[in-house]
Amino acid sequence: MKGKIIKSTGSWYQVLEMETGRIFEARIRGKFKLIKTRLTNPLAVGDFVEFQLEQDDIAWITKIESRRNYLIRKSVNLSKEAHIIASNIDLACFIFTLKHPETSLGFLDRFLACCEAYNITPIILFNKIDVLHEEEIEVVKDIEFLYNEIGYKTLGISSYSRLNLDQLQEILKDKTSVFFGHSGCGKSTLVNALQPGLNLKTSEISDTHLKGKHTTTFAQMHFWDFGGNVIDTPGVREFAMIDIEKEEVQHYFPEIFKKREECKFHNCLHINEPKCAVVAGLETGEIQHSRYATYIKLMEEAEEAVQK
Repeated sequence: MKGKIIKSTGSWYQVLEMETGRIFEARIRGKFKLIKTRLTNPLAVGDFVEFQLEQDDIAWITKIESRRNYLIRKSVNLSKEAHIIASNIDLACFIFTLKHPETSLGFLDRFLACCEAYNITPIILFNKIDVLHEEEIEVVKDIEFLYNEIGYKTLGISSYSRLNLDQLQEILKDKTSVFFGHSGCGKSTLVNALQPGLNLKTSEISDTHLKGKHTTTFAQMHFWDFGGNVIDTPGVREFAMIDIEKEEVQHYFPEIFKKREECKFHNCLHINEPKCAVVAGLETGEIQHSRYATYIKLMEEAEEAVQK
């Protein structure tokens, strides 16, 4: 039998049987080694699998199909390297909040680089627009302009005022999407607004640290009445880029990759090489300093990974 993983709690999974639409509780039989790294989870929500039914309709997963793509985060388990957040994704929605909680541009840039690396289409959703003052809205517009210039699609939204939710529905329709962002950024609230009746658990921001509380504790797929589905994920603090060499990192920053054609040396890494067009672009504003800082950091991490 063939199915799709729609929920993962670690040791147990829910599998949607493709032909009948029945949902089975499932466990893994055998070992799955899918990518060259140590994973905390061999299976992820979005994976297509083969399974067998045994007593009490318990499904045993025997095979996993090749993944078209996936998103990965760094593992909190020191003996492992990474955790697969979701797989086989059509659209990755990064939920950016200027405050409550504050989202850094560096965190956003890591997300976008991961999407580029693993061939996933991203969109940046500027959430909680309704709680911003005029000056803060201008800040969001400036950030939006910056990323539109690079080529990324953006949309300002609010779950409470329903700002642009009809437009967002059209973007999500008939796609497998993943909602991603810090705890408290409004992922579950947004899912509830788009699909009334789900009643996903939500929580307020911590007054002490102005950080979100974890309300989603495991990844789960939810289905839209208007077509398609979304993978709701726990809040994440760090992304990982696995098995990436430092020379490759520039491929995942479109404006840097484009500018490299003007560098004197074809193998320029854009650090301190002579006549580097990317470094020169920092002076003219063609390359943003925040994006460049993330680029350098990811190269350093790639080098450290090789040394380990």
